[in-house]
Amino acid sequence: MIEGIIVNTLVRGGVYALLALGFSLIFGVARVLQLAHTAFYMIAAYGIFYFADMLGWPPVLSILVSIIVTTGIGLLTYKLVIDRVREHHVTVMLITLAVAIVFQELMLIAFTGQYRSAPSFVEGNFTILGVKVVYQHALIFIGALVVLAIIWLLLSKTRLGIAIRATAQDTEVANLMGINVSTILFTVMGIATALAAVAGVLVAPTLVLEPHMLWPPFVMVMAIITLGGLGSVKGSIIGAFVLALVEVLVVYLLPTGAFLKGAAALLVMVIVLVFRPEGLFGVVFEEERL
Repeated sequence: MIEGIIVNTLVRGGVYALLALGFSLIFGVARVLQLAHTAFYMIAAYGIFYFADMLGWPPVLSILVSIIVTTGIGLLTYKLVIDRVREHHVTVMLITLAVAIVFQELMLIAFTGQYRSAPSFVEGNFTILGVKVVYQHALIFIGALVVLAIIWLLLSKTRLGIAIRATAQDTEVANLMGINVSTILFTVMGIATALAAVAGVLVAPTLVLEPHMLWPPFVMVMAIITLGGLGSVKGSIIGAFVLALVEVLVVYLLPTGAFLKGAAALLVMVIVLVFRPEGLFGVVFEEERL
């Protein structure tokens, strides 16, 4: 039982970490809450179904095209919608929530609202610590781990990463240093959307695809960033695995009450907001970014 909990926590935590990291990057750099973030997760998941199942494309090509197309849609959304009102935070929240609902309805129209399933990339399973692990689940965790490592290297070891962190600290100072803030914001939006797309394509073969699938991870991401600290990259990753553990424990300990896993995440969020509003790794004021 313990081994099963560990394996499932790692798999779910990897997906949640990708989503939460993208959300935190957008907030940490652009100072906006992009509430359409998990809509791109949904679009990428449907993309895998469309390219791999309906068109019969090879898995690798389907994955690449889904990520590229989804990232392109995210960048277009940022340029046409978010960038125009970026300074008005409440407006951004309302518009991005509306965008998420629009994407949901478009998926409903395009795929008639029927339950769909994407083909698995790999078949079979193996045993580790006495627990059977499906190859697809192992692929999800390894893929998430690799992408998280790439993002860490990008942020800490490259000139682009330095520019992103400088912009997150202070946009005015970044401008004075010669950093093109608009380009950095556009780049961060692309990275964040790509992270959501990677999460979507990795997990798509394990899910039933339907137009409302963006909302459960949306709730989880809100709880994760509240727990970890809004805008904190480290907090987002650690919070993702903590809440994944909470979710798995609810499913294992209350098999008939598995539907409560979302409520458990919200309960954690409420408790954190009451006793530590800044989260585990956030700060009360705005000095800390990324």
